[in-house]
Amino acid sequence: MTTQPARPELSGPETASVMDASPFKPSLVRAVFRDVTPMHVSRSAAWAAASVTRTVLTEIIDGARRAAAEEARKKLIPGDLISAIDRNVELEVGDKWYDHSPTFRGLTGVRYDAEGVIVPPRKRSRSRKPSAVVGAHRFEAGVKKLLRSQGVTAVPAMVRDLDGIASMFLTDLARDAAMVVREGGVKRFGTVTLAMSGEPTPPPSLDDSLRALSTRRGDRRTVGRDDILAATTIQLFGGTLRQRALTEACEATQSTSAV
Repeated sequence: MTTQPARPELSGPETASVMDASPFKPSLVRAVFRDVTPMHVSRSAAWAAASVTRTVLTEIIDGARRAAAEEARKKLIPGDLISAIDRNVELEVGDKWYDHSPTFRGLTGVRYDAEGVIVPPRKRSRSRKPSAVVGAHRFEAGVKKLLRSQGVTAVPAMVRDLDGIASMFLTDLARDAAMVVREGGVKRFGTVTLAMSGEPTPPPSLDDSLRALSTRRGDRRTVGRDDILAATTIQLFGGTLRQRALTEACEATQSTSAV
């Protein structure tokens, strides 16, 4: 992975402008955390969670954009989401959303029309609407902002899927962060190493920064930035996306208090 140059520490109006550019606001993050835990969420923890969610959704959109580009399209359809996940297992996050979305139900034989709407088979069972996931719609504005930043648009069904995945991912992140606080750290780390067929698989490595998250400091009533970073190591099992999310979260919070 190419090392990114260190960014200068942000402060004052410059910090505000960077934070205002985030598609997922701290108020939204705290609303999700309130659904999961009564613990206080620090300012830096809220920004870290927003940053991690942004990184994950950006990577998913980029993968879908590449799939659409192969068909000379700039408007993303649910099939592009499936292609992105098929090509990169690291993007398979927020998978509880799959139970609520027709995109992921009975993938074999699913067809889409020119507008990205699923063409129904002759017989289909009734299923819960995506709106069954409480609060998923809260992410729509942020999703659309990320789509615009990558020069694409998406059909409503695709926006709904990205919306739901973001909601589920952040909810899972909140649960894991609360668990880290309760248990005093992360007891073990999981990782998936991708290798070419026929080539030896390199042994998994554990970065010193990840080891540092295994033991938690601080009170048991507040979710801090490092708790979000530790939860990220649980949620993101692949090395590349996980490292990018951790790096960008640290950069996004470097001028805020860790507690």
